Amino acid sequence: MKRWIAFWSIVFKDMRTYYLKPPNISWGLIFPLAWTGMFFIRSGAGRDSISSLLPGVVAIAILFGTTSMLAVTVTFEKKNRSFERLLLAPVPLELLMLAKTGGAIFFGAANALAPVAIALFLVDLSGAAWTAILPAVVLIAVVSTFMGLFIAVAVSEVFEAQTFSNFFRFPMLFLCGLFFPIARLPVFLKPLSYALPLTYGVDILRWGFEGRSLFPPVLDFGMLLAFCALLFWISLRNIRRRWIA
Repeated sequence: MKRWIAFWSIVFKDMRTYYLKPPNISWGLIFPLAWTGMFFIRSGAGRDSISSLLPGVVAIAILFGTTSMLAVTVTFEKKNRSFERLLLAPVPLELLMLAKTGGAIFFGAANALAPVAIALFLVDLSGAAWTAILPAVVLIAVVSTFMGLFIAVAVSEVFEAQTFSNFFRFPMLFLCGLFFPIARLPVFLKPLSYALPLTYGVDILRWGFEGRSLFPPVLDFGMLLAFCALLFWISLRNIRRRWIA
């Protein structure tokens, strides 16, 4: 019970302290909203055009929200040496890092509501498969958060984390089928697309909103779970090697 009290205390502390930091506002909130408005305005009010863009802008909102959050929480506390005090707490490292990432997961999932809310004013989404979309949003938030954790562990400054994050985030916009179908990519880039977790998250969202997908939904969910486990394991290993050893 004490461990779970510590877990929720860390989650709520990060949410209170870091949600309104400038990097989160600029990259986590304003940037996804700007992209959403830009693409929706350009596409007009047609249901088909907005439905085809919605999976991409939802994924962007989650990706930038989660990675921006981790770039601040972990990197800032590591620089101020407050993270070292957390490592001394009688809490397993796995639970501690889940607590540090819990706020970012919530932040990213909540970010997904913005483009969906805007789309609801423009088109009818009553036919969307919400039973697939909602768990997909959560899994995309989890895998994006663990990707942000992996990046935050590797750097020492907040601006370095943001720069390093962009090294992963912006290529994903073009390689994960967000706005350009993977089938149209050059042959040598397709294997890279299949190696990116966001590819499978966008595929589930496209199936939920449009009823079509590149892979079976079961495969998409399985790949997202596998990426979640892999990224979390790599991050824990790097923390033990860099900060504990």
